[in-house]
Amino acid sequence: MASVRGRGAGSNPPNRFERRFVDLDPDAADPEEPLPRTQFLKDASRTLIAKNESPDVGFDRSINPYRGCEHGCVYCYARPYHEYLGFSSGLDFETKILVKEDAPALLRAELSSPSWTPQTIAISGVTDAYQPAERVYRLTRGCLEVLAEFRNPALIITKNHLVTRDADVLAGLASHRAAAVVLSITTLDPGLARILEPRTSTPARRLAAIQALVRAGIPAGVNVAPIIPGLTDSEVPAILKAAATAGASFAGHTIVRLPYSVKELFAQWLADHVPDRKEKVLNRIRGVRDGGLNDPRYGSRMSGEGAYAEQITALFELSRKKAGIPAGRAELSAAAFRLPPGPQLTLF
Repeated sequence: MASVRGRGAGSNPPNRFERRFVDLDPDAADPEEPLPRTQFLKDASRTLIAKNESPDVGFDRSINPYRGCEHGCVYCYARPYHEYLGFSSGLDFETKILVKEDAPALLRAELSSPSWTPQTIAISGVTDAYQPAERVYRLTRGCLEVLAEFRNPALIITKNHLVTRDADVLAGLASHRAAAVVLSITTLDPGLARILEPRTSTPARRLAAIQALVRAGIPAGVNVAPIIPGLTDSEVPAILKAAATAGASFAGHTIVRLPYSVKELFAQWLADHVPDRKEKVLNRIRGVRDGGLNDPRYGSRMSGEGAYAEQITALFELSRKKAGIPAGRAELSAAAFRLPPGPQLTLF
C-alpha cells in the first residue's frame, strides 16, 4: 500500500494476537477522504513506573505517559507493543494514542511509597514523552514537576525540541546532578527525516535543543539512533560533529532492528521512498542481525553483530573521539532524594 502523507506507516498490518483482520482495498479508497486523524484514548493504568529487565540499557525504571506515538517513525521497535492493546502496529500506533491522565498522581504515590528505592527514572523508554500530544496534555511536564519535588533523578530520551519548554524544571534537577537529556538523531537530512520520522522535530531543531539545554545547565547528549545500514550509517561522523558543536557531552548509538510486523512496514517504506536501495538496506540489516531483520537477544540487539556491525561501532568510536565527545553515559545521582514536606496526596 502506498504511503500516507504525514505518517510513517502506510497501512495497518494484521495484529498477531487477533484471529480476524479486515483488509481494506486501497484501490477502492476515496481519494477525497481525510488523512487518518489522531484519536486520544484514556489509559486506565493504575501504576506508572515500569521495571526494565534488559541489561542493554542504562536504567532499571522508566515511565511513559503515553502509549502509541504520533511521531510515526516507521522503524520504531515499539510499534508491536500496540498489538497488546488490540490495535495494529501500523497506522493505529500513530493515530490511536493512549493517554495516562493520572500519570503525575500515580508517580507521586509510587515515589512516596516506603518500598521505593531512589534511582534514575528514564522518561520515554518506549514511546516519546514529548510527542505532539504533550503540548496539550502536559503530562510529562507534570511528571517532571513531581520528580523535582522528590529530587529523584530523571533521564529523558526524545526526538522533540519541546523538551526545552521544561528547561526550568530540568535545571533544578540538574543542580543536584539529577537530570540529563538525550536527543536521538537518525539523519541530518531534513528531507529524509520528513518521510522516515514524519512528526518529529527536524534534525536542526534537535541540535538546537541540545544547545539550549546545555546553556540552561542541563547535561545533554546525542544518541545516533537508530543507525540504518545502507541508508544512514554514512552520516555517523557528521551527526557526532554537529552534536559536539551544539554542546553534547556524551553520545551513544544503536543499530536498527525490525521486530514482528515492523519488518513489513519498513520494507514497504523502502519500496515507496527509496526503491533502488531497498534490497541493499535489507541485506545490510540482515548482515548485522544474524541473517534476519531482528535479533532480540540481550547483548546484541542494540549493537548487532558481525563484521559490518563492528565497522559501524568502530566508525562511531573514531568519530566520537574526533568530535571531542567524552566516552560513557551521563552520570546521575539519587543522593539528593527527599520526601517533600507535607501530606502526600495519592490516588489510593
